[in-house]
Amino acid sequence: MGLLEGKVILVTGAGRGVGRGIALDCARAGAAVVVNDLGAALSGSGTDGSVAEQVADEIRALGGRAIANHDSVADWDGACAMVQSAVDAFGRLDGVVNNAGALRDVYFHKMSPDDFDAVVKVNLYGSFYVSRAAAPLFKEQGSGAYVHMTSTSGLIGNFGQANYAAAKLGVTALSKSIALDMQRFNVRSNAIAPFAWTRMIDSIPTDTPEQQKRVDGLKKLDADKIAPFVVALFSDAAKDVSGQVFAVRNNEIFLFSQPRPIRTAHTAEGWSPEAITERVFPQFANDFMPLHRSADVFTWDPV
Repeated sequence: MGLLEGKVILVTGAGRGVGRGIALDCARAGAAVVVNDLGAALSGSGTDGSVAEQVADEIRALGGRAIANHDSVADWDGACAMVQSAVDAFGRLDGVVNNAGALRDVYFHKMSPDDFDAVVKVNLYGSFYVSRAAAPLFKEQGSGAYVHMTSTSGLIGNFGQANYAAAKLGVTALSKSIALDMQRFNVRSNAIAPFAWTRMIDSIPTDTPEQQKRVDGLKKLDADKIAPFVVALFSDAAKDVSGQVFAVRNNEIFLFSQPRPIRTAHTAEGWSPEAITERVFPQFANDFMPLHRSADVFTWDPV
């Protein structure tokens, strides 16, 4: 008996990369899998349904159960349809992986409203739509689990990704809110920041030796290494794990902190702008967060 025997898992963006690895490992663990992938380009445009079909075929060739679904996560009706497809094919739904994503990297002063809207629509709205579509079913059956893909672009920061970072940090907050609102129904929700070499980061420039060195390091990040942790989160052994933010980088697993107050300043007289500039800013200065990027925090080679 696998860890997920008898469970049904919906994985969005499962035709390639991280999502494909998750879909295959869930199947190996005994789950029936809904392989969702619109087959869109990295920017979110276009469709190619064959990528979902290929992964579903792989699962069936392994002796597992799977169906392909080509609905868009960025469409409410599509999200409802993919949840319904799980029920129609397998009679239930036990887990949702919000993995589908889109990128349109551009520096903020050049970012168009369409660049922002398109990325937020897939990454943040898509996670909401699919999660919300599954919520009544989870409530009714008194069980269920969500795994949402966030990113250190939002948790820490990166150049040229204001749209992606905003969406992914929003996904983190969405996951926590789901965990709070749905805990009474025995429903869990967690977020993972995956480190993996996929087409999502394949467009990073290599114009300088420093950029080439960074890309060479990123190429060591195996997309399939994310899947075992996702399987573990969906297992009954993780029944008490909810509202957390993790990261997975090859053989390393990280638990992220969540924002809490670290310094306080108070006065009995009330604050004036002048008093704030004279007292509060200097008092807090040693604890201000630097303008780090993900690479500034994760400075060592992946294990």
